[in-house]
Amino acid sequence: MVFNHKWLNLVLISSVILVLTACGDDSSEADTTGDHQQEQAIEPQFDVQVENFNYTNQDGEQVSLDDLKGTYWVADFIFTSCETVCPPMTANMSKLQQKLEEEGLDVRLVSFSVDPHVDDQEALKEFGDKFGADYSNWDFLTGYDQKEIESFAADSFKTLVSKVDGNDQVNHGTSFMIVNPEGKMINRFKGTSLEEMDQIVKYLNHYMN
Repeated sequence: MVFNHKWLNLVLISSVILVLTACGDDSSEADTTGDHQQEQAIEPQFDVQVENFNYTNQDGEQVSLDDLKGTYWVADFIFTSCETVCPPMTANMSKLQQKLEEEGLDVRLVSFSVDPHVDDQEALKEFGDKFGADYSNWDFLTGYDQKEIESFAADSFKTLVSKVDGNDQVNHGTSFMIVNPEGKMINRFKGTSLEEMDQIVKYLNHYMN
């Protein structure tokens, strides 16, 4: 019986030590300074390699993954006849473009059409013009079939693209995805939220300066 009591005490003491250690880890994170918390908040959340691509932009020029290597870029998925989220997303991308320029950040913007059979280069150019797009660093891409863009979005950005036959609207994600100079998607933000544009600028400033 004495042995059993000693054994039980040892188990209880060990358990307490483990709990205190775990609580210590949690509290140490909770007690970090505001600067450290902010730094943690903008750490990469993803590590997804973007597949090679070579598509056509609004000016009929080819844009490939290789063209974007060596710089940060922000991607989204839109289509020109969208009746809901695409106009505010594209307006936000235009605001983001202005903010990046004000900060002196050399970042590319890429909008992939999720309705390529409708969105030829002329349609994309007209759509971009409506939102004051500066095409010097913002490409609207098409030149692929529906199945390809659906697969590309899922594999490269872990986002949904789905068009139902006979429907002129397309289901798609609304995130703005950040891709690093190595061609990996590392984070994403709400493309429908104007406030998130400031977070994207803050995130890019952190890594580029």
